[in-house]
Amino acid sequence: MAKRRGTELTKWMDAKLAADPELARAVEERLAEMRIEQELVSLREKEGLSQRDLALRIGASQPYVAKLESGRVRNLGLKTLIKYAAATGTRLTVSFEPALRHRKAPGRHGATDHAHQGAGR
Repeated sequence: MAKRRGTELTKWMDAKLAADPELARAVEERLAEMRIEQELVSLREKEGLSQRDLALRIGASQPYVAKLESGRVRNLGLKTLIKYAAATGTRLTVSFEPALRHRKAPGRHGATDHAHQGAGR
């Protein structure tokens, strides 16, 4: 039964995201932020470091590391991420990948992608 509910929820979410590109963009941005936050915690824990230990290594306070790992630091700089990587025995790499395109909502066969429709006019 839980599997079925999950499938229904996924279909509902896919339809909402397909129907609202602005919502889809916002969701994708937040998911990307969450993946970074989870990766930071994972790196620190793999090294067996506490937030306090890591803070000492990067020249910050423990509360700052807590904010960093919970996504409450705005305008996070690359220098901070580079220090974090070095403190956890890793190196930072940045890559750009094509954005995910969401399928059109069911029943909207006539909908078009207006960003491409007017190109070249």
